[in-house]
Amino acid sequence: MEQKVTITTETITLGQLLKLVNLIETGGAAKWFLQEYNVFVNGEKEDRRGRKLKDGDRVEIERIGTFIVTQVE
Repeated sequence: MEQKVTITTETITLGQLLKLVNLIETGGAAKWFLQEYNVFVNGEKEDRRGRKLKDGDRVEIERIGTFIVTQVE
């Protein structure tokens, strides 16, 4: 499943994205989530919840789906 995630700011952190798409309830849960699931940003394994995402970035989460970051101007 591929889903677009629209942001109104220039960047969003990976933890904020996980919360925005309802995969976690709090920002603190991001650390646990990233240990339990394989997450790839633009094809590279990522485990930092503070990783900055910008327009066009592709976040793939094993067994869950793919999220494309899009910025509203």
